[in-house]
Amino acid sequence: MAFLDYYSILGVSKTASEQEIKKAYRKLARKYHPDLNPNDKEAEKKFKQINEANEVLSDPENRKKYDEYGENWQHAEAYKKAEQQQKQRQAQYQSSGDFSGSDYSDFFESMFGGKSTRSQGRNIKFRGQDFNAELHLDLKDVYKTHKRTLTVNNKNIRITIPAGIENGQVIKIKGHGGQGINGGPNGDLFIHFSITNHTKFKRDGDNLYVTADIDLYKALLGGEQLVDTFDGKVKLTIKPETQNGTTVKLKNKGFPKYKKEGVFGDLFVTYQIKIPKNLSSKEKELIKELQKLR
Repeated sequence: MAFLDYYSILGVSKTASEQEIKKAYRKLARKYHPDLNPNDKEAEKKFKQINEANEVLSDPENRKKYDEYGENWQHAEAYKKAEQQQKQRQAQYQSSGDFSGSDYSDFFESMFGGKSTRSQGRNIKFRGQDFNAELHLDLKDVYKTHKRTLTVNNKNIRITIPAGIENGQVIKIKGHGGQGINGGPNGDLFIHFSITNHTKFKRDGDNLYVTADIDLYKALLGGEQLVDTFDGKVKLTIKPETQNGTTVKLKNKGFPKYKKEGVFGDLFVTYQIKIPKNLSSKEKELIKELQKLR
C-alpha cells in the first residue's frame, strides 16, 4: 500500500491552520464529488482520499499522531506504551547492573505475540490500518444479489453485495485493509453503503409502499387494475365502493430480506381516486341526477 501524504492530497502545508485545512477540503470535495463526476473512477478515488485526509487532519489529536508517526499514526498509543516500557526496563537493569535481560517488557508479548527478546523487540508486529470506503448504489442495485469490483488504494477487490442491504449499513471485508507492519496481520476494509431511491416506491425495512391511481368509476363500480410492483405488474381486483386512501397488502411483493434468499417483505398499495376533469354537459347532468338520488 502506498503511503498517502494527507497534506499533499489537500494541497496544504504541514503548518496549515485548521481553517486552511477546512477551506481546502471543502473546495476539493465539491470539485471531485461523485454527483458532479458520474462514472469517473479517478474522481471517485480522489474524493475518497480527500475525505480520508480531512478526517485525520481536521482532528487535532489525530493530526498530532500523524505528524509524529506518519503512516503508522493509528498505532501511536502502542508505540508510546512500548517506549515507556522499554525505558522502565532499561532503568531497572541499570540500577541492578544486569543488562542480560530483554530491552522490552512483556507488553509486546501480550499485545503482539511472541517472546519478548531483544531481537523481536526491534521487529514488533503491528496490525495494518483499517480502511473505510463509501459505495453509492441505487435502490434497484440492491434488489438482487450481485458482484461488484471496488478499487481501494489501487487494488481491485471483488465483493458480493447481498440483496436487501440497507442505506447506511456497513459491512467488513476482513484482511483487505492496510498491510501489516513487520509481518503483522492486515487491517480490515469497512464499506459504508449509501443507497439512493429514484423509484416510485418508498422503502421501510423489507416493506415497500406505493400509490396507485384508479378512476372514479372503477372505485364506485369495481373492476380490475394493473398495479406496479418492484419487479413487474400484477392485476388486482378493485372492490365496488372503494374509498380514497384504501390500502391493500400484497404479501411477499416487498423488498428482499438481507441474507435470506427468497424471503421478501410485503408491498402496501394505497389507492388514490382520480376525479375526472373537463366534464361534458351530459356528464354533469347525469351527476346531478345521481346527486338527487343520494
